[in-house]
Amino acid sequence: MSEKEKYLLKVDHLKQYFPVRQGFKTIPLKAVDDISFQVRPGETLGLVGESGCGKTTVGRTLLRLYQPTAGRIEFDGEVLFDSGEQYDENGRLKLGSDGKPVMGKKVDVNMLPYRRQMQMVFQDPYSSLNPRMTVEDIIGEPLDVHKLYENRDERREKILSLMELVGLNAEHAMRYAHEFSGGQRQRIGIARALAVNPKFIVCDEPVSALDVSIQAQVVNMFEELQDKLGVAYLFIAHDLLVVHHISDRIAVMYLGKMMELADADELNNNPIHPYTLSLLSAVPIPDPETARKSKRIVLEGDVPSPLKMPTGCPFRTRCRYATEQCAAEMPQLKDRGNGHFVACWNK
Repeated sequence: MSEKEKYLLKVDHLKQYFPVRQGFKTIPLKAVDDISFQVRPGETLGLVGESGCGKTTVGRTLLRLYQPTAGRIEFDGEVLFDSGEQYDENGRLKLGSDGKPVMGKKVDVNMLPYRRQMQMVFQDPYSSLNPRMTVEDIIGEPLDVHKLYENRDERREKILSLMELVGLNAEHAMRYAHEFSGGQRQRIGIARALAVNPKFIVCDEPVSALDVSIQAQVVNMFEELQDKLGVAYLFIAHDLLVVHHISDRIAVMYLGKMMELADADELNNNPIHPYTLSLLSAVPIPDPETARKSKRIVLEGDVPSPLKMPTGCPFRTRCRYATEQCAAEMPQLKDRGNGHFVACWNK
């Protein structure tokens, strides 16, 4: 199997910094700071972490809704972005004799041809749909942009087919977004994303704004669509139960860094990083006997400000295993066997 067939998406050392004014100076807010991962064709990679850890920023940066600060994004064998920074085999940035990064060739392609292959389902179905457009026009807009039909009849036929695919009725086509419930709006957003037959969809907390009963329907629909269409997902969420249910692999983020990456069952049954252990200990257990025996791991202290990041590992200020080495240097993601990657000096 070639590298192109093995991975649909490859992300290396991705950074997304936002300039923030403080008084008379501008300092970088490190929303995403040097993360790497891959997504295989037809795979679901779950991305979890608490609010503000950079999950949504990762998704938006991959689709180039934000211009990346640094790193490399490769999709289906084509390089979409490469800042040119060079790294050694240990994942450390190469520096020249002048102390500046060693730079290679920069790549920054026009994204329009790739929009058909990479789509996004947004978190809030109440703000991601245009209130002045009918459902037919919302779903049909990507078809218009990419000119994917010969005549109006073919356009309408494709739209009605997409609506049926996501569980909407044909009579909904001429209605407006405000006439629908949250779950139905999210289905409209999913149909819009599927209109161009993409290979990869970023699902940005697509069920967090929905009732629990509706969440299960939408998650099951994502799985059915993946079986039918073979589409790959980056599924961003903070609900570990939902992520474990839908994901093939799960990545855990904390303050812009990736802490752990493993198969969904492996991560759930054998978590290694102290932060992952704490997250999993907070997941409700339906069995009362098991729940009484399980011990909740409560983290001390507050999440540091991304404007004043601690040196080394960002989790060390809340970690019971922290040592001087944790303060000196951020550990790289290392394979602990079976594709289980962990960034920790002491676990």
